[in-house]
Amino acid sequence: MRRILITAMMIAGLSYAQEGMMTNKDKVIALLNSIASGDTAPIAYVNPEKYIQHNLGVGDGLAGFGAVLQTLNGTGSANVIRAFEDGDFVFTHSEYEFFGHKAGFDIFRFEDGLIVEHWDNLQDVVTETASGRSQFDGATEITDLDKTEENKAIGQGFVDDVLMGANPDKITDYVSTETYYQHNPSVGDGLTALGEALQAMADAGTPMVYEKNHMVLGEGNFVLSASEGQFLGNHVAFYDLFRIENGKIVEHWDTIEEIPAKDQWKNDNGKF
Repeated sequence: MRRILITAMMIAGLSYAQEGMMTNKDKVIALLNSIASGDTAPIAYVNPEKYIQHNLGVGDGLAGFGAVLQTLNGTGSANVIRAFEDGDFVFTHSEYEFFGHKAGFDIFRFEDGLIVEHWDNLQDVVTETASGRSQFDGATEITDLDKTEENKAIGQGFVDDVLMGANPDKITDYVSTETYYQHNPSVGDGLTALGEALQAMADAGTPMVYEKNHMVLGEGNFVLSASEGQFLGNHVAFYDLFRIENGKIVEHWDTIEEIPAKDQWKNDNGKF
């Protein structure tokens, strides 16, 4: 049944693949939208011979993706709120109905116009947050394209110096002391609230520990980092999206997802 489903999806998608008019970002948005629409055509944007899956709850390859769609059977949805492109990578921030109401970041890697690799990080949506902001609202406009590399360096520096603890006192070198909009459900707006939240976790014996950064991507004023560490005593993946303005981080969204034990993985590719 799975092979039949994938074959049908590929055939239906041939016209899409032949269009050649869409950007990689457009292709990703179409693919994510197909979770709700059931449209099989965007599957043509996935390389049928090479699709490396890093969602550990999904089987590897195109067959694994098809199995998820079959399980959802039209009950899921994806509202892509932000989408960015960095070289061969496209990364998105979406609101999902995907085995529950979730906030999610997805990263797709392309080769020759086809998706060949996928990473993601999902977290349950919280309705009442410390800042009063949701996990999705806030700025969406991409600006400062000429500062992409500069802003990626700021994001990388913040992860290395502050989150991973190399030089935590440099936090004001990276984060604005005047404007810092926070979308983490447990942390209020402003730099002071961030410091208080981190200190409270440390005092409770449950510090948020970033151990390794695996990837930093960006487009213009937005930068996404994917990191690994410990939170509440669990092995987790941290995905952090930063908006940067005039050389300082002014807005932050994130998801934190527990990494399951290896005997629960449905593929052998690892989370990162």
